[in-house]
Amino acid sequence: MLYFGTPVVLVTTRNPDGSANITPMSSAWALGSTVVLGLSESGQAVPNLERERECVLNIPSAPLWEYVERLAPLTGRDPVPAAKADRYRHVRDKFAAAGLTPQPAETVAAPRIAECPLQLEAEVVSIEPGKEGGFRIVETLVRRVHAAEDITIPGTQHIDTGRWHPLLYVFRHYFGIGERLGRTFKAET
Repeated sequence: MLYFGTPVVLVTTRNPDGSANITPMSSAWALGSTVVLGLSESGQAVPNLERERECVLNIPSAPLWEYVERLAPLTGRDPVPAAKADRYRHVRDKFAAAGLTPQPAETVAAPRIAECPLQLEAEVVSIEPGKEGGFRIVETLVRRVHAAEDITIPGTQHIDTGRWHPLLYVFRHYFGIGERLGRTFKAET
């Protein structure tokens, strides 16, 4: 697996009955206001994104890794797809199962996750099949960003990289970030 290291994202979507679904994933990258996701077709997120065309991308901090791992063996699909039946179980209320708190979003119907210090409300721009099959490439456009006060530079809209410690997924292991090594000439702060 080529999980060489990306941030964990907890994607919240709405199920057909209006309830919330949380999908933990680790194949995401951002450029400008665009965030691209790689999601398995066997989970509930893809059908929800195809139908609702919106989501919240909740970025957990490193100390939340155990909450993420509580979500990992759960699926919103009922019945559980055959490909997942031996390792996953259906849970309708993933917020309760993980011990997380739903929080209303401002521009989308899916809830935010209160414990995540960075939350991105987004609309779906496109959903394409992956070349290898079994997953979809989802392009989103961020409509609204919520950042906890304790990870921002006071008086700005910038993340304080000395205080923000995102959860990373590296070759199927969870990591935080280490000491700052330097900054690029493009950095604004």
